[in-house]
Amino acid sequence: MILHSSRNAIIAAALFALSLTAAQSVRGQSQQQPPQQQTPPAKSGQAPAAQPGQQAPAEAPKVDPEEEKAYKAFYDASTPQQADARIKMGEDFVAKYPKSKYAEVVYARLMQDYFNKQQLPKMYEAADKALALNPDDVSVLVLEGWVIPHNIDPNSMDAEPLLNKAESQEKHALELLPNLPKPATMTDDQFAKAKNDALSQAHSGLGLIEFRKQDFANSVTELQQGEKLASVPDPTDFYVMGIELQALKRFGDATDAFQKCAQIPGGLADRCKQKADEAKKQAATQPAPPK
Repeated sequence: MILHSSRNAIIAAALFALSLTAAQSVRGQSQQQPPQQQTPPAKSGQAPAAQPGQQAPAEAPKVDPEEEKAYKAFYDASTPQQADARIKMGEDFVAKYPKSKYAEVVYARLMQDYFNKQQLPKMYEAADKALALNPDDVSVLVLEGWVIPHNIDPNSMDAEPLLNKAESQEKHALELLPNLPKPATMTDDQFAKAKNDALSQAHSGLGLIEFRKQDFANSVTELQQGEKLASVPDPTDFYVMGIELQALKRFGDATDAFQKCAQIPGGLADRCKQKADEAKKQAATQPAPPK
């Protein structure tokens, strides 16, 4: 399956922006301590006394300055040019601090970087580790659920369970995205765009999953929903739609899908132009199915 690099870059940026919600939440919790009321001084050998009606105050978690420093270096290395260095810092971080409160955020960013480098086994491994720590990380759910149907061998023994896994991930992401809190560093417009790009990719992923399962009608519906929200169109989605619409004998709609695909520069443009001509001839010679 051909993946469109421009769209991938846009989606990866959107998902990373959304993943900062979790990162900023964790950082904020580590940097801010809630105000505490004054309590009477404890007697020697006793824990501090609680205020009336309150439980005894819990001991504040200890902060490891070296861990904070290592996470900040990883977090601040945010440009594509720093990807190799960021991967090393991230892998070193989770190896040294496997129980860190930052581990899930680090795994989620590693997943993005491994995807960008097309190191898919490492991407899947990082994604699974991130979801084990936070099953609601939409950045991980959306991307892994989208990558699986694009790269799966439909004849492999594990194709069906992998597609079911990807389907569950995308549907869960679609449940979470409407209620996702806006990061303080994003404007309303930036947040809306990031959410729409994530929603677009989730629907695109479901469309590819249904395509792999040969459920063409539902696949077309999902792919169309995805493209309505996409800030950058995906020629692969339009190509798959065209193939499915031909199979459904909706040749006029297939022609339109292939023509949209052909207008997007890339490896599918010539093939889609040929398929558009083919579907147009079919539309002229074969009756459309009843609606």
